[in-house]
Amino acid sequence: MLTVDFDRLAIGAGTKVIDVGCGAGRHSFEAYRRGADVVAFDQNAADLNDVDEILQAMKDKGEAPESALAEAVKGDALDLPYDDGTFDCVIASEILEHVPEDDRAIAELVRVLKPGGTLAITVPRWLPERVCWALSDEYHANEGGHIRIYRADALRDKVLGHGLRLTHTHHAHALHSPFWWLKCAVGTSNNDHPAVAAYHKLLVWDMMSRPWLTRTAESLMNPLIGKSVALYFRKPEVPVAAL
Repeated sequence: MLTVDFDRLAIGAGTKVIDVGCGAGRHSFEAYRRGADVVAFDQNAADLNDVDEILQAMKDKGEAPESALAEAVKGDALDLPYDDGTFDCVIASEILEHVPEDDRAIAELVRVLKPGGTLAITVPRWLPERVCWALSDEYHANEGGHIRIYRADALRDKVLGHGLRLTHTHHAHALHSPFWWLKCAVGTSNNDHPAVAAYHKLLVWDMMSRPWLTRTAESLMNPLIGKSVALYFRKPEVPVAAL
């Protein structure tokens, strides 16, 4: 399940991509599949081991072009171990809401992005997230949980403050908002609740089958209750010195 719209990233053979806070690796896998040289970056060693295994399996099965490269790297998003302007594309999906020093993290994302490159950031959308917080402390008040709720314009302004240009925004995963509201209402760990189990089965079916009906319904609902908001930015090219 992708939150970032890869058709907006112009990722192809030779594109250098870092997926910061890659988690289970969904965006790293898509970038690799499209031929990019990918760094799947996270602080969770267990997740990275799983991501590395899948990347290797993709290579062995020919699911990525032979020219593409991929590696899983453990590290701190507040201190990325790369030179300025290393990557053509930086992805940070559903990570900043977990980071106390989000301004510092944003500065790092911008720093390692090449001039002319694209930064894609996604976070939980304000309204669906506010409902979840109102229904359940368990949803967010845990180690590594969500520590803030962003308004899209406030996050946008944080990034624009580093000199980038906003190119597009959209919302995603509207079908997931009611699911999380339901989980928050009955208990986020109560996965055996009949309504939760039934809704989860629906979501899995939707992700695997991608039927026209649910795809259309979600596209119509995304502007209203999309669970995530995605923002895309372009880093200005280095000005050409006057001759």
